[in-house]
Amino acid sequence: MRRLVLAAACGALFGLSSCYYPVPAGTVVMTPASYDRSFAAAAGAMRDEGLALIVQDPASGNVVGRSDSGTVTASVRQQADGSVEVRFNSSDARDPSLIQRVSRSYDRRMGR
Repeated sequence: MRRLVLAAACGALFGLSSCYYPVPAGTVVMTPASYDRSFAAAAGAMRDEGLALIVQDPASGNVVGRSDSGTVTASVRQQADGSVEVRFNSSDARDPSLIQRVSRSYDRRMGR
């Protein structure tokens, strides 16, 4: 009797351990972005859009890129909860879509 109970218990545990739950297609598992990764992505996004980096200061969190289309500034800040906030600003863009292109490039680099 004891062997039968033990065999049933082992069989139940084995059955549970082999369950597979697939992740639905298109599901993205996000982890919080690191400051360094976010800073590098902001600088890379500006380069992707043809801006020359004139300021790249990780300590202050500032990246400034300039081209004939205008100047874009990125501000990267670590939040109290551990998240990272990245803001892009353009005060003199002669190309109104420049800031949107930089933002989309940043999102691509971050896997969004």
